[in-house]
Amino acid sequence: MGGIVNMSDTISSLKESIITYNRNLAREMATKAIGEGIEPNDILAGMTETIRKIGDDFGKGELFLPDLVGAASAMSEAISVVEAEIEKSGKEIEKIGTVVLGTVKGDIHDIGKTMVKTFLVAENFRVIDLGVDISSERFIEAIEKYNPEILALSALLTTTIAEQNRIIEVLKDKGIRDKVKVIIGGAATTQEFADEIGADGYEATAARAPRLCKTLLGKE
Repeated sequence: MGGIVNMSDTISSLKESIITYNRNLAREMATKAIGEGIEPNDILAGMTETIRKIGDDFGKGELFLPDLVGAASAMSEAISVVEAEIEKSGKEIEKIGTVVLGTVKGDIHDIGKTMVKTFLVAENFRVIDLGVDISSERFIEAIEKYNPEILALSALLTTTIAEQNRIIEVLKDKGIRDKVKVIIGGAATTQEFADEIGADGYEATAARAPRLCKTLLGKE
């Protein structure tokens, strides 16, 4: 019984580390949970429950962007520990789908994109994060290499949202537009713009990105 109580305490501390944006504690508790033999899936489930609650509170206006950034940052630290353990053990965890993610060419903003990645990984998506200032050619290469169901394009600047449109046009030119669902986000984007350029989806908040992706894949 003592072991079960301790394991539960470790997951509770891990959840607390996300709520208090404590990256060091998040890494420490994730490492401890693995050391105690808790299944990686159970560790991820505990974190997902917490980050969902934070996302919901943000959506209701009870939390603010710095809260979301801090929580996502702490969770990302813990996820990296859990993913390393999964890789080491050779266990295969079935993923909902693969998302190729990046900030478009000319834009070097990273925070929103990184938060989207954290929320998607927490909800059991495989995420290929290409980084920032990514050209249409690199997005195309990633689609051909990873065969994702979803391409997620971030743009924070009004000067770079046209690049989201250009990438969709390049996908059409290459004859692979039907191969992948394209979603867009970022401060400069809107639902109207998404409709105008023919994107499959738009989401204003990182916390709700997994819901959009699940809906597009018919898994919500």
